[in-house]
Amino acid sequence: MTSGAKPVFVARAGVVLDQAAAELFDRTFREGMDLVAEASAYLDGAGRLEARRLNREAAADYAAESMRLTTRLMQLASWLLVQKSVRDGETAADLAADARYRLAQAGTTRLSPRLPETLATLSRRVDRLFERVSRMDRQMYVEIEAAANPVASQLDRLRSAFAG
Repeated sequence: MTSGAKPVFVARAGVVLDQAAAELFDRTFREGMDLVAEASAYLDGAGRLEARRLNREAAADYAAESMRLTTRLMQLASWLLVQKSVRDGETAADLAADARYRLAQAGTTRLSPRLPETLATLSRRVDRLFERVSRMDRQMYVEIEAAANPVASQLDRLRSAFAG
């Protein structure tokens, strides 16, 4: 996109409903919800005990990773629930294309070697699921360039020409 127009995301006609209804979505939905429950049980149980035994630096890494993990899981769960709502006819696909319902782009994170293995394993599983769901999101929604406002673009050119 070179014109400076803001991108608009739209649902591909039929793709959202078709893909959300597919067996792949159902498996991914179950996996996501199971991971939420598993991570919650770990962080409230065995993970809490493991964290108490860590030294200060490892405990800081544990806290940061558990927050990242929780945030990512909440993003996944939210996205999956919106798509399920689309599949079930409770939400319009156009609404699900809105940026507030989209999955945020994920950056790559290097896991600390000081993390307990259970937390590290959970984090890697969540990262893989996040990447898979991100691909689904990109397939289901298409970015298009909003039509440029000719008056605004002319005003921008004038501002640029007369700026300093």
